[in-house]
Formats: sequence, C-alpha cells, structure tokens
Amino acid sequence: MKKNHFSYILLIALFIASGCTGLLDVKPNDRYTPETFWDSEKKAMAGLTACYDVLTANGIYGYATPLWEETATPNAYNYDNSAGFNLIALGTHSATNAGTGNIVSGIIALRWENCYAGIGRCNELLANIDNVPQMNEDLKNRMKAEAKFLRGFFYSLLATYYGGAPLILTKPNLETDGKLPRNSREEVVAQVIKDLDEAAGALPPKYTGNDIGRATKGAALALKARVLLFEASPLNNPANNVAKWSAAAAAAKAVIDMAGTAGYGLFPNYRQLFMPANENKQETVFDVQYTISQTGYGSSFDLINRQYNTNAPLRGMVEGYLMKDGLPASQSPSFDPTNIHLNRDPRMYQTLVYPGDTYIGAVTTPTSPFKQTGYGVKKYSIYDKEPNSNLINQAGRSEINYMVIRYADVLLMYAEAQNEAVGPDASVYNAVDTIRKRAGMPVYVTGLTQAEMRAAIRQERRVEFAMEGFYYNDIRRWKTAETVMNGAIYNSQGAAIVTRTFDAARDYWWPIPHTQRELNPNLEQNPNY
Repeated sequence: MKKNHFSYILLIALFIASGCTGLLDVKPNDRYTPETFWDSEKKAMAGLTACYDVLTANGIYGYATPLWEETATPNAYNYDNSAGFNLIALGTHSATNAGTGNIVSGIIALRWENCYAGIGRCNELLANIDNVPQMNEDLKNRMKAEAKFLRGFFYSLLATYYGGAPLILTKPNLETDGKLPRNSREEVVAQVIKDLDEAAGALPPKYTGNDIGRATKGAALALKARVLLFEASPLNNPANNVAKWSAAAAAAKAVIDMAGTAGYGLFPNYRQLFMPANENKQETVFDVQYTISQTGYGSSFDLINRQYNTNAPLRGMVEGYLMKDGLPASQSPSFDPTNIHLNRDPRMYQTLVYPGDTYIGAVTTPTSPFKQTGYGVKKYSIYDKEPNSNLINQAGRSEINYMVIRYADVLLMYAEAQNEAVGPDASVYNAVDTIRKRAGMPVYVTGLTQAEMRAAIRQERRVEFAMEGFYYNDIRRWKTAETVMNGAIYNSQGAAIVTRTFDAARDYWWPIPHTQRELNPNLEQNPNY
C-alpha cells in the first residue's frame, strides 16, 4: 500500500478536522471538518491512509526507532542517547527525561502520544465510514477491518510497554477522553484480541497491485499470536498457566496453516531479505512501507547504520552467535580465541560488520569506520562488502520496508509456545529447524528436554532477529532483563564501555509520561517511578 496512491491534501485536511473536534460550532468553508469530510469513498480511503501513516511516526517505526530499540538490550549501544534509549539501557530513565541526538523527544513520551494519535484516527474512521454515501459495501467492510487491526496494533504497543492504558473506542472527544483513568492491562489486551479477531474475519489472505502492504488476515492472526505470547510468558504468567501458552501456540499455528493460501515462507537468502529489491516477498507478514521515488519519504536506516552508528553492536552480540558447527565457542574445536569472529553462524556475517571485515570496499579496523564499539550493522541497509557510491547522507532517504512481523517470527513464536504447552514435539523441531536450515546451521537432533529446547529457541530468536528491535521485548517477557542488563558492556577489543543497571522492581514497565499525567491527573503512575 504505497502512500502515493492517496491524496496528501486530504490527509492534512483530516488532521485539521480531527484536531478541531468539539471546538467548532460553525462549519467553515475553507477547510474540512468531521461533519464535511466523510462524503466520498476517496476521502474515506484518505482517512484510512492517515491511520497507516502513524506507523511511520518516530514513536513507532519512523526514523530509526526499531534499530535503536536494540540498544536497550545486551546486543547494542546507543552512544548519544537518541530518542532516550540509552537512558533505558542504563536504567536511569524516568517519566520526565527525554532523548538527545537525532530525536530529542524521548521514546517513552513519543510512543504513548503516537499510539493515541493512531487510535484516534482509527476511531474517527470507524465512527464515520458508515455515513459515506455510495460506497462499495465490501470495500467499506474491509476498511473497517483494517482500522480495527491498526487500532488493535496501537493498543498492543501500549499494553506491551506501559501496561494498562485508557480504552477509548469512540470518536475523539477532548472533553471526556482527557480525563479517563487507565484501564487494566488485561482489559486492554482483551480489546486488542477482539479487534484482531474481527479484523481477521474480514480481511483477505493477501493483496496484489497497489494494495500490497495493507493489513491481511495473516497479519491480524500473527499479531494476535505475538500479543498472546507476551501474555503467556513469565512476565505476565508467573504461575505458568499452560492454557495461555496453548492459546498463543494456536494463534501462531493458524498463520502457519494458511501459509499456502497467503504465500508465506522463508525467503531463501537471509542477507538479501533486508534489501529493497526483495521487500513484500513471501517472508513479509506485515511491514511499514517506505518509497522515496514515489512519496519522497523514507526511514533513516541507511544513515544510522553507515554513518551515525547509534545502534553499535556489542561484543556480547558477537559472542551470542554459536559457531558454524552448532556448538558454543566453549565447546567448539573451530573457535579461535585470538579471533572470535571466525567460524560463526553465517547470520553474523550477514548482519554485522566486524574488525577485519570488508565494508563498502575497505577493510575495517577497531576504530574505523565504527569507532564506538568497532562493530557496525549491515541488516536493513544497502551497504555491504561491495563498493557503493550511493552514500545516503540525509535522514528519511531509505526505502527498505521495516518488517513488523515476518514469517520466521511466526515459526519461532509457535515453537516457543508449543514447547511450553506440551514440550518439544515434532512440530517444535520442525519450526526451529526450518529457520536453521535457511541460515546454514545444523539442525537440532531429537532428545532435547523442554528446558533445553527453551534455551535453544531463545538463542535462535536472539540471532535470527539480531538488530531488528525484537530482543528488548523478549528479555522483558522472559524476565531475564534483570540478569542480562546488569553489568558492563564491551567493545570489539574487550574494553568496558559503561556499566548498565536494571531494577527488576521498576524497569520491566515504562512510566506513564509526565506530560500526559499533567494533562490528565487521573492517569495512575507505574510502580517506583
């Protein structure tokens, strides 16, 4: 769904109209209002595009936000505190502090604000689309389902990072919405599942042509699996209720079962999966669309990866990869302690740049071109070993789509949930080994205990999704952040950079932003902030 197919003038009009709700008692003739906007199918489509547009906001997946999220994990380091992620990594974040660098506003405040902007736009569409005259009924129902998917998505982010949040399901009303207390996280999650179930029931399995990129049935089911997996995991399920794991496994299995209809599968080349030429291929379940050539707007992934290096990988990330023979370094005869980068999982070489590697035609050193840690990132950039004269030196000029959900994630979500529900049955091995075969790694033999398979799946998630921004929520939901985020981090030469802390009594949830609580004193703060 490339944005150029809709009118940006109409989008701006919608933003103006939404911001004026409840404030106008006359109908101006020089702009659209909520009462005058929803009078054609074309405008309704523009309204839906406004809902999707929030995905590119800096508090969601815009600029380099998902790349920076990796820096709140043992995998990477954000030296200039872009968007405030280094404060989160250090355990010094609060309800009032913010970021520096390229995005001055902190992610904690931005994400809350952007999620509610998206929710408001979805609610506006759902409240008005039935009044659009002469609109195709099938298209109308599909658009409602897309809006419900997106509303569920934005609420899922609020539940994942902050816990409970005010549930608003009607068109924006500044007088009442700004006074609402937080609903419980369980209530928010229940609404997310309801929205996603209704969306899945009305959305098609796939699109063609200009509609590629819209939410599909598979996207709704996969997001449901992600939400349920978060609910089933130790952070929210300390009693280990097996029924929760079973529900998460069933949701992921529903996506796997429709793989043939939807065309899902693993793209054969792991490195090329993250290049512009291969976006929207079989591994994409749901992504954020960026197209410079048609819209003039993109992400800043190439700029961050190549030049700013504010998502600098750490030595611990390299050590997180097994050796190519499938053994940890401590057990593998192929490990060379004088060169820890040799003979690793092939995905390391397709994801990271390391000292002695060739990058854009030149051999790298521990201080050039990546002086922060000695490591750089290839994934989600056009740069690799080959010389490349196309040096992107401006923000917002990258065209690579960001994959919010890819099929490899569905397989590993299923494997994790199924292993916790029933143990490592054949379907668990098959899901994990399918991904390892694509990577060129040895498959697992039978005979692993449930605990051993749990460790294997967690290891696989870390390296398969390295530098994509998934690992922060993994270590939170596993409740391992208090272990892996307490201690020093190291550069390529083994020198300590800084010592991080993680307070288990506080840091598993983000604070409600201070600015929001000033506007609405009824928002209860999370513990210990």
